[in-house]
Amino acid sequence: MLHDADGTVRTLCLDLDTSKARKIVVDDDARRLGDLLRAAGIAYVEDESPSGGRHLYVPLQEPLIASEARQLVEALGQRAASLDPSPHQNVVHGCIRVPGSAHKAGGHQSLITPLTEAYGILTRRNPATAVAALRKALAPELYRAEQDRRRAQARAAAATSAARPGAGHERAPMGREDSPLRVVARTGVYDTTRYTSDSEARMAVLNHLAACQWSVDQVRTSITGCAGTQAAHTGLAALYGAKADRLLPIEWAKAQAFTGTGTGNTSAAVKSPSQRAGVRKAHNYNTSPTSLTGGSPKADPASSQQSIHQLVNDLENILYAVLDHRLQTLGRVSISLRFLIRAVFAYMRTNQTTLLDVGCRSFAVALGKDHVTIARLLPMLEAASAGILTRVDRGRGRTADTYAIQLPAEFESLARELTWRKGKIHAIRPVFRVLGDVAALTYEAIERGRRSPTTADLVRSTGISRRALTDHLARMEALGMIRRHRDRWQIVATTNLAHLADRLGATADRQAQINRYRRQRAAWHAWLDRHLTPQLDEHELYDPEVDEYWLPPLEHEHELQHSLWHPARTAA
Repeated sequence: MLHDADGTVRTLCLDLDTSKARKIVVDDDARRLGDLLRAAGIAYVEDESPSGGRHLYVPLQEPLIASEARQLVEALGQRAASLDPSPHQNVVHGCIRVPGSAHKAGGHQSLITPLTEAYGILTRRNPATAVAALRKALAPELYRAEQDRRRAQARAAAATSAARPGAGHERAPMGREDSPLRVVARTGVYDTTRYTSDSEARMAVLNHLAACQWSVDQVRTSITGCAGTQAAHTGLAALYGAKADRLLPIEWAKAQAFTGTGTGNTSAAVKSPSQRAGVRKAHNYNTSPTSLTGGSPKADPASSQQSIHQLVNDLENILYAVLDHRLQTLGRVSISLRFLIRAVFAYMRTNQTTLLDVGCRSFAVALGKDHVTIARLLPMLEAASAGILTRVDRGRGRTADTYAIQLPAEFESLARELTWRKGKIHAIRPVFRVLGDVAALTYEAIERGRRSPTTADLVRSTGISRRALTDHLARMEALGMIRRHRDRWQIVATTNLAHLADRLGATADRQAQINRYRRQRAAWHAWLDRHLTPQLDEHELYDPEVDEYWLPPLEHEHELQHSLWHPARTAA
């Protein structure tokens, strides 16, 4: 039994189970968890079951209450796909099979750690300082678990209020969606009633990643890992075994051909007849710039790539010098508007155009907000942008509203006087979907500042209160994103924000939003196809064999008709 009579825990037990992942994944998780525990100064005892599972025992000098032990084990479970946290989730019946115990499949639990070393670890046990170091190393996972707990409480409260008579129909916050194929990629365990072999499960995962616009290099890195990061898809590597180097290029080309996402960047790609003939495929999204058709030998110099980049650099200077301070006066929506204009500039630089027709859902994905919120913010931003953003066409059907972006004449001299800032302008990077807009604005002020700022400098440049700023600075410092050196804040360049977003669950949240919007777009396009009037061809409008024209009357037509028909009337 893991819990004492008073509900405390004196030994953390990490159960790596082959029913949750393949043995290769279990072994890899045991190695990575062992490295993490040793880095925190924690000694542990390890054993192996006849089925291939692993147990890691962490004895403690000071007992933990059940909730704290559960939080630590669940946080470790976010690092290891094969970790089963259920023994620590049941205070009454939580138990584990210890070394030497008989296994239900036959055999016994085998101790991996040498017996004398295991005896010393269980006797001395781990101090509270080592547990604190482990908790610090798991800060992103613990923060994610806390946010999930608060969202669950909000959903329960919303469900309770909706169940009461007379309660309004309030929408509960949506939880994160975890694709079954992503689970297969992490664990290697799949539904045998749907996929009859490893090969079919492998191709299903590759088709999913190809549809999400992954590249073959990204897939290879997720299987093998790279310097400083762990392999994210150890289950997919287990499905390949030792054949990944030989089969991955071939199967990836098949996945691209199946999903229609081939870009011709791999020699093994299976090309369609139109691609073999040299016909370039159109972009997959409606807002992509149209390719030149040969009407002019060269593009307009005013819309060249270099001039667009120069215009965006000038607009960024105006944003930091003037527009940010104007938007700060608009109240609670000011931070959202400031990041929305950053998203506009980012799309402008990416699409290389001054006419932007990006939909509300695309902006919503870039900012981590709901598309209804974006639809409400865009007119406010247009009114507050001092002529920088102007709507020139209203969206209809599949097209979005079109906005013209320009540098007003009143700002031209100021833009020329200011020097361009280094770095890339961002909307909301995935990690800040969890940390919030205030943290994103603070991180940008440190990252793009001309020198390392103090806390007072950040208060002046961001317009955020010192109390809120201090809280977010402390949180980002705990996550290893920034550090304080001689009262000045600096970016920790070795912290990978994409990896941190994965640990915080922000990447899964972003992908769930993208999938939801894809379904909504498909439903909207299907509705348009059913209800819009079909386009008619020329032969459906006019038949040359039938004279459908009604010619105007000729001069003196009435006298002529009277002279022709008068004898006939007389004869009748």
